[in-house]
Amino acid sequence: MNLTVKVKLSFMMFLEFFIWGAWFVTMGTYLTKTLKATDFQNAEAYATQSFGAILAPFIIGLIADKFFSAQKILGVLHLVGAAALYYATTLTDFNAFYPIIFIYMVIYMPTLALVNSVSFKQMTNPSKEFPPIRVLGTLGWIVAGLTIGWLGWEKAGTLILTFKMAAVASLILGLFSFTLPDTPPVKKGQKTSFREIVGLDSIGMLKNTSYLVFFLGSIAICIPLAFYYNFTNPFLNEVGMQGAAGKQAFGQVSELVFMAIMPFFFVRLGVKKMLAFGMLAWALRYVFFAYGNIDTNYWMLILGIVMHGICYDFFFVTGQIYTDNLAGERFKSAAQGFITLATYGVGMLIGSYISGPIVDSYKTGANSHNWQHIWLIPAGIAAGVLVLFLLFFRDRNNMAADPSLNLDEQKDMRLDV
Repeated sequence: MNLTVKVKLSFMMFLEFFIWGAWFVTMGTYLTKTLKATDFQNAEAYATQSFGAILAPFIIGLIADKFFSAQKILGVLHLVGAAALYYATTLTDFNAFYPIIFIYMVIYMPTLALVNSVSFKQMTNPSKEFPPIRVLGTLGWIVAGLTIGWLGWEKAGTLILTFKMAAVASLILGLFSFTLPDTPPVKKGQKTSFREIVGLDSIGMLKNTSYLVFFLGSIAICIPLAFYYNFTNPFLNEVGMQGAAGKQAFGQVSELVFMAIMPFFFVRLGVKKMLAFGMLAWALRYVFFAYGNIDTNYWMLILGIVMHGICYDFFFVTGQIYTDNLAGERFKSAAQGFITLATYGVGMLIGSYISGPIVDSYKTGANSHNWQHIWLIPAGIAAGVLVLFLLFFRDRNNMAADPSLNLDEQKDMRLDV
């Protein structure tokens, strides 16, 4: 890639995740404080992400891969998304807001795959060229959170501005997308089956007992994950944390740090221990939230946020590598699509519809909850998943056998499980 293409792809990735981070983190606080939504309605709104994840493969598989260039579809989706986000700011009750955010997430989730497609098309060595560009996406999410915290929109009760900020960024990316390098459809004129679209070609991997345990564990661990995405920002604002969205951006900073040092841990711990530490981190994070407060145990709240790097990288990134190696060349794409559909689609969807009623049941006043009891529930779920995983997962791979191998080299090894 030449420098111009690198800059364009980096800017595209920055805006892609800036848009998401600009409104997604604080939506729960906006819904409960501005639109007077219930905790169950809050969870319903976050569940739209899962519906978007479930429907995204059909949009990509039936349209992007067959008829139109990826950068053009990316542009159209973000332009429509900008209009949807701005229109959402004119709505004053949840019943009107929900269908718009549902439509928006069905529009937005496919763009996550599209920005990857546009990027990979320009690369000769994606394993080395993609990470420096993808990291701009995480930076975009961080900048969005820090901006909200710095401007004090949570404290001022003006979180409606987050949707306007995201709408402007979406408009910019929508227009900018038409200047990106051409990425023509890869399956033009080919028939695409339902089985291929949702990744069912890789379902045979579930015959492997260890992978089946990992697969079911991935879905189950996304249930407590939904508690974090849906209710952390309302929780932190309720207990009195200043600039909560900005503090939550520390989680993405942690993600970058742990991503950088993952190879060191990976070759020493292996798949099973990496996955187990990720699950353990989820349980500990919620314990810290349960017993943290704005006074003497403020450090627990911050540590719970900063643990995001271990929670995400050690479990989800390790799981993606594990899946990639086990699938082999023939089913790599199908397997990644299938596990994403299962986790961010099915798992998070279940988690959203479980978390809402639970949080609502522990409401102690108009704007207060018994957060200690609430957070101990996802902590218990994560701990239960961890115990079952340790009991039934049998890891007989060699990915940790040779510490001299770097992560890229180990990804090329087929797991013997």
